[in-house]
Amino acid sequence: MTQPHREHHESPFKGKTGLTRLFNALRYSLDGLRAAFKHEDAFRQECILAAILIPLALFMPVSGAGKALLIGSVLFLMIVELINSAIEATVDRVSLERHLLAKRAKDIGSAAVLLALVNLACVWGLVLLG
Repeated sequence: MTQPHREHHESPFKGKTGLTRLFNALRYSLDGLRAAFKHEDAFRQECILAAILIPLALFMPVSGAGKALLIGSVLFLMIVELINSAIEATVDRVSLERHLLAKRAKDIGSAAVLLALVNLACVWGLVLLG
């Protein structure tokens, strides 16, 4: 028995194409970075860390691949922090009540940030100490 055909409705925010879509995506991304910087202490701290570590990586006497690993580990931490912040904002938007699943989602996001920090420390240690 086959299912009746159902139309799949996309989000009303979808629909832009070509350069318009690219410009909108860039604007939304910049809005997200501004919001994270304004509202998230951890992201601001990681921006300071990035402002120190990325230039430092560029001047380190390591190979191009080594520099890429050093910078990539910093950017990876920032990416994970942004995703964690998005998870937290979404959970809080749904409900501010204490709930086991909300705590689990936030704790798992926090654990991802912790692993990204451990990754950063390991990459920097391994690249710099050989």
